[in-house]
Amino acid sequence: MRERGRKSGSAVGPGLYSAAASVLAGLERREGALKTLVYGSRFQNPRLLCALVSETLRYSPVLDSILEAAGLLRAEKKLQPHLAKVLVYDLLFGKGLRGGGHGKVLVLKHRARLQAELARLKVQKKVSRNEDLLPPMAAGGAGQAPRVPRYVRVNTLKTCVSDVVDYFKRQGYSYLGKAASLEDVSSLSGKKFLLDPHLPELLIFAPQTDLHENQLYAAGHIILQDKASCLPAFLLNPLPGSHIIDACAAPGNKTSQLAAILKNKGQIFAFDLDAKRLATMSTMLVRAGATCYQLAHQDFLATDPADPKYSSVRYILLDPSCSGSGMVSRVPVEEENANLPERLQALSRFQRKMLAHALKFPALQRLVYSTCSVHQEENEDVVLDVLKQWEKEFRLVEVLPSWSQRGLATCAKAKCFLRASPKETLTNGFFVAVLERQPAGASGPRVL
Repeated sequence: MRERGRKSGSAVGPGLYSAAASVLAGLERREGALKTLVYGSRFQNPRLLCALVSETLRYSPVLDSILEAAGLLRAEKKLQPHLAKVLVYDLLFGKGLRGGGHGKVLVLKHRARLQAELARLKVQKKVSRNEDLLPPMAAGGAGQAPRVPRYVRVNTLKTCVSDVVDYFKRQGYSYLGKAASLEDVSSLSGKKFLLDPHLPELLIFAPQTDLHENQLYAAGHIILQDKASCLPAFLLNPLPGSHIIDACAAPGNKTSQLAAILKNKGQIFAFDLDAKRLATMSTMLVRAGATCYQLAHQDFLATDPADPKYSSVRYILLDPSCSGSGMVSRVPVEEENANLPERLQALSRFQRKMLAHALKFPALQRLVYSTCSVHQEENEDVVLDVLKQWEKEFRLVEVLPSWSQRGLATCAKAKCFLRASPKETLTNGFFVAVLERQPAGASGPRVL
């Protein structure tokens, strides 16, 4: 029996799987949140697409094991890995492969082997149900992290907080004022919303709230951005008229936030190596009404700090590529990955290079370093190691003293770092450090 609401044929088969593979790839490249990428794909049935991607992510560690054991990607070299993962999910755990398409043909050639590897994995794990193969958090067990609320940043380039609050009240939402505690935030349900206690342009809605089809979102009046992701630009806090470098800018949420802080007065030099991400970012910035930026399809490491073009750059936001281990939408497969130490080592080398390069800009006064990683190797270790070479010129700043989660207690200057997590701050996992140029005669960290 055909599932209600699903069409037969290629519109749902290859179209669905190709769209899902693109969303998975976008998540891996940190182009945006799951629902943002789903709705940005313009697939005819976003709910169906979102469900397929979510379930594929949930089963990701299991699928990786099966794909490796079956040798599917080694045998079918033309089969794109993200597409293979989606197809094998639907074959083994979903509704069964639908529609036509060359990818389906390639996967079905290996159906018996894939099913055998699934059966072998169940025997190895001593389970009978597919669900029992999942780690506790992915299965919804006792280890599950708290659900992260829906954070909505008001885009002050186009509107103001009071107007947005009034709009949602007219839409039947109940405004509860500024949150006084995490309990206020965690207890949000239904059509209730709050003002964030730290960020004055941030509204908080219940986790299940979906605003991707809301007219304010479509018009760029609101940005769907996790609270932790809002911290770097907020803490950089450039003055209107300033020149800023956003070193790894795509997908553009932080850049649009910087433009709002600047009130479109100044200049943001935004770099990214991925042309597709930059194109997406350009569309997003136009929708947000940002005008004070220059996009550069360029490696930030290739820039010359002595170039007169950057002689007035006083602020740098550095959010380099990282493991993404703090993202709630990611299935925590990396902890089972034997290559994780090597991957973290390679990432931290790159992050050190980026930070050291950023500190060479002669007019730089303040830099914010951030990642969406939970790993010390990408966070405290990077900042402290680079700062050893620059301690006469730059110092750490202790920001947001009221923020509960600081750096790892085993690290020096832990109070100068901010960490965020689903459990402690009801956000994605994140790390932020603020560095400022040392005034003459100053020593030690500063409290801001």
